[in-house]
Amino acid sequence: MIIRGPIVPWEIGAEKGRPVSAYYGYLIGCDNVLAKLHTKHPELCDKVGGLLAMHIDDLRALAPLWLSKTEEVREDRAHWPTNYTGDIYGTGWISEMYGYSFGAAEARLRHKINDNLMIYPGYIPREGVEPILMHYGLPFNVGNWSFSKLQHHDDDIVYNCSRLFPEPPYPREITQMEPDRNKRRALFLNIECINTLNEGLLLQHAAFGCPKPKWSKYLSFLKSKTFAELSRAKPLTSQSRQMMEVEVHKEVDNAPEKPHPKIHTIFSTECSPYFDWQTVGLVHSFYKSGQPGNITRLLSCTEEDLKQYKGHDLAPTHYVPSMSRHPLTGDWYPAINKPAAVLHWMNHVKTDAEYIVILDADMIMRGPITPWEFNAARGHPVSTPYDYLIGCDNVLAKLHTRHPEACDKVGGVIIMHVDDLRKFALQWLHKTVEVRLDRSHWSKNITGDVYEAGWISEMYGYSFGAAELNLRHVISDEILIYPGYVPAPGVNYRVFHYGLEYRVGNWSFDKANWRHVDLVNQCWAKFPDPPDPSSLDQSDNNSLQRDLLSIECATTLNEALHIHHERRKCPDPNSISTANQDTTNETRTNAETRTNDDESRTNAETRTNDDETRTNAETRTNGETRTDSETRTSAEARMAVETTTSRKFGKVDDIQGLRHDDVPKNNSQQSSQPDTSNGTFSSMRFWIMALWAVSIFAFLGVMSVMLKGRKGLKKRGKGYKSKRRTSYSGFWNTNGQDNRHIRSAETA
Repeated sequence: MIIRGPIVPWEIGAEKGRPVSAYYGYLIGCDNVLAKLHTKHPELCDKVGGLLAMHIDDLRALAPLWLSKTEEVREDRAHWPTNYTGDIYGTGWISEMYGYSFGAAEARLRHKINDNLMIYPGYIPREGVEPILMHYGLPFNVGNWSFSKLQHHDDDIVYNCSRLFPEPPYPREITQMEPDRNKRRALFLNIECINTLNEGLLLQHAAFGCPKPKWSKYLSFLKSKTFAELSRAKPLTSQSRQMMEVEVHKEVDNAPEKPHPKIHTIFSTECSPYFDWQTVGLVHSFYKSGQPGNITRLLSCTEEDLKQYKGHDLAPTHYVPSMSRHPLTGDWYPAINKPAAVLHWMNHVKTDAEYIVILDADMIMRGPITPWEFNAARGHPVSTPYDYLIGCDNVLAKLHTRHPEACDKVGGVIIMHVDDLRKFALQWLHKTVEVRLDRSHWSKNITGDVYEAGWISEMYGYSFGAAELNLRHVISDEILIYPGYVPAPGVNYRVFHYGLEYRVGNWSFDKANWRHVDLVNQCWAKFPDPPDPSSLDQSDNNSLQRDLLSIECATTLNEALHIHHERRKCPDPNSISTANQDTTNETRTNAETRTNDDESRTNAETRTNDDETRTNAETRTNGETRTDSETRTSAEARMAVETTTSRKFGKVDDIQGLRHDDVPKNNSQQSSQPDTSNGTFSSMRFWIMALWAVSIFAFLGVMSVMLKGRKGLKKRGKGYKSKRRTSYSGFWNTNGQDNRHIRSAETA
């Protein structure tokens, strides 16, 4: 902590029996079974900590209870989990805080709770409030500069002469970077905290006898009147005194609880496998998180895509015409579908929800996101910091909003009153189009977009649209975290936003690598499993907590996919590979057997028919006998052609049935066994093709002879034609010999 002003008990309201403390709202154990187990007066349990100003008589009564209750809670391992204590680590680390609250309840001490005396650097102070304590327990930053005490856990900076913490930006730089007065106050507090630490180090080094450090601009600033003015003692303000008494706080708490406003959660997607698996993950986590209200997917699709789309049942859905290709400008910009879909939903759906929570599809919910917890109100939506939106600080904001001072660098998660959203949705879309068309200001130094492609125009559309309506955001950095980032101690993040690649050891995940993979419609498809948490390095707590969150995100995605596949009644994954292999082998065997049987029968029939043709030709001497032989041969040739053609199109069974009915078999056909070797199979196929070709040429030859005979017939007289018809019983002699014949009906 850094003390900014005197802490005088009678000025801050401390009395005997009524100590003063700061509010620690995350001590949820005061409201549940934990308090009932560890104090006889759970109704007296106050969620307090940090600053304690207490009469010495009260402290004498409390001190032994504080110690004993701390040991008691620490030993109660069964109630360490987060849902009992609010401790995100679930390791009993905040047992001492509960020891204090439960001990104070046992001693019947009721606190005056003040939420304005102490502030965490990085938080924005309330209007008119001057904190007298800074508690730098969490990381904070100013622009690209940042500080986290955990990075200096084992640092010997106190004993290292002339070594200081990295210097923060100077006041004039903050004045230039932040036009908003309240935010600028918060940044001044940030640099005051670290500058005071460095000033203390300089004094300590001098006390140790360290040599006088070399002159530098920063050392000169720490000794300047400017810094002396910034770091002078701060008196309490009247606003702080007005919020001091605990009775007001307790009256609100003890009043009959009003029903919470209704919430509706929405998110935007498109018709693609990429958004389908994201939808499965988000919807699964929504129900798992305990988020109040309903959820709706805003699905933006073209009519053509919608006809082919298979994921209608993945989530409760509102269908929206696609704006990926702008209907007026022709610009290809799918990100515009988000504001367009929200506007479409607001104009077409009647909702009884008072607050709307807007998420992105590539998110996993870890807990409820509620307006009452994060202090959302009409005119004051809640969102998460997007500090890279530097266009709020430069000419971009001045060009695209009449109120650049109201531009907030926010995005990701949005909690907005429905009345504000009705006014805002059209502005969001309009400003998105406006920024997208402003190509002259797409550069990185103006937008912060490293691709300089206008891709984050939608984000600026949101900030500029909100500024137009003077919607001032409550900005919370305790809602969202990117997997791969180091979490702040004690923060229970509610949302993972896996928009960036992250790693755990040699394992990594990047959503862009799964853009064209259909994980939803392919049974048991999933992402590569992340490492087991037990395999992580325990030596660095920051890295450990970062990797545990990363593993949780990936595991939740795979869990969602697994439940989705179970819901689709996918077959047992353990039997799929065996069944597929058996089915494939059986199919291959049956196909080879049918093929060999077909060839065997074809060869047998061919040999039999050839024998029959020769036998009939030798035994029978009249033309009719020869005609039957040739007719049968031609029919069989056509059958071979049909069989080959049908096999190409998978109709072998139909042709086999036809052949069995129409072509007589003899004993040799029935007993013929095919050789299944590859060589024999190839030989049979060759002879079948050869027979096919010979049959075609033979058929063409017969037709040619027939046509020539008709020409000779026309040259002869009608009497001769009648005579020949009578003598030869309807057959035509074309060359003086009776070795060719064709039925007159067939000729016609």
